Amino acid sequence: MLFPEEYIDLKMQDAEVRYYPEFLTKENADYYFKRLKQTIEWQQDNITLFGKTYLQPRLTALYGNNGLPYTYSNITMHPKKFTKELLIIKEAIENLIHSSFTSCLANLYRDGQDSNGWHADDEKELGDKPIIASVSFGAERVFHFKHKKYKNLKRRLILSHGSLLIMKGNTQKFWLHQLPKTKRKINSRINLTYRIIK
Repeated sequence: MLFPEEYIDLKMQDAEVRYYPEFLTKENADYYFKRLKQTIEWQQDNITLFGKTYLQPRLTALYGNNGLPYTYSNITMHPKKFTKELLIIKEAIENLIHSSFTSCLANLYRDGQDSNGWHADDEKELGDKPIIASVSFGAERVFHFKHKKYKNLKRRLILSHGSLLIMKGNTQKFWLHQLPKTKRKINSRINLTYRIIK
């Protein structure tokens, strides 16, 4: 099922980022993509930016095992209990990187017009040096990094079906990331971001 020894170290300054392009086999990724789309309780929240309120440009859901809410961009989400599929994927990641997660924020990008703007996962409930484990399913999307201080430091990565991205250490302190819109006609993508909410 897994190919844990095959990863790419992005070698980013002030960050620890590893990319596993084949964390899941295509067969397993296909299966989980279909199951997650059907079983996750997706919702679309309002988001307020610069005094204006919009529908968030993607669907989301929060799952966890400690009952703790998660707040970002003035949205507070309350976790549902992990589904069977979310637990299996969580345990596979934990066995690989030897870290235990409490929560999973799931995102469904329905097409190329769904997106996630520049941000860092640096909310206080994630702790000082959060570990974020991000698994991608479905359509490939471009993922961007940029350093908060050194504007010339940028990275671009294509997140493939069944891949795993690990961000840890000072990554959230020094870097922003985004999943921009694209005008290309593409199918939907699911992203599971496992994290530790304290």
